[in-house]
Amino acid sequence: MKLLFIPGAACGRKAWLCQTRHFAGSEAVTLPGHPEGKPCSSVAGYAAWLRDYIGEQQYQGVVLAGHSMGGAVAQRYALDYGDGVKALVLISTGARLRIRPELLEAVRGMVAGRLAWRDYLEERHSATVPEVRQAIIEERLQIGPAVLLNDLLACDKFDVMDRVRAIRLPTLVISGLDDELTPVKYAHYLASQIEGAREVIVPGAAHWVLAERPQEVSQAIAGFLAGLD
Repeated sequence: MKLLFIPGAACGRKAWLCQTRHFAGSEAVTLPGHPEGKPCSSVAGYAAWLRDYIGEQQYQGVVLAGHSMGGAVAQRYALDYGDGVKALVLISTGARLRIRPELLEAVRGMVAGRLAWRDYLEERHSATVPEVRQAIIEERLQIGPAVLLNDLLACDKFDVMDRVRAIRLPTLVISGLDDELTPVKYAHYLASQIEGAREVIVPGAAHWVLAERPQEVSQAIAGFLAGLD
């Protein structure tokens, strides 16, 4: 079994530092354009890239764990290329991801240099645990706001609400109780639509639950993996 972590919008491998340190042999992938290469313009594009990557690495029995946009990528992968996937872990995500217009406008301001990218990241990661906070921020600074805008636009077009019920894989859904970007109702919907899905809601955490309450998230994942055949 290979546990693969998929980062969210404009994030890289270090977003998953707490989890890759916890799970021996796991791997956080680097999506194209994050920062090397050209980012994909759609969630489906990232899923196709991931299919090729998994094939090149000859991984078998893959468990896909995705945060936010990464969770959308995991869903598209399961729906489009399900063979070889053992299970899903969907964190702070939904079957549809609509981005608030004011957030898109703010990110456009960062791309144009009107607003500070570092200030945005410092605020976004204010609740991230200290041992990984600066590593995540520095990596995201390199990735840049243009990639964030690209990824948010890809998320805004993502919608598998009419298909998600077709996922027939063991699935763990995790959400921070205070998540405003992908509210708990998104997790409830996923858990209600994917047959047999398990749901974990983490109090005192928001959208970055994986790095705000990493111990709780890793324990939930470990328990889930222990129950797989």
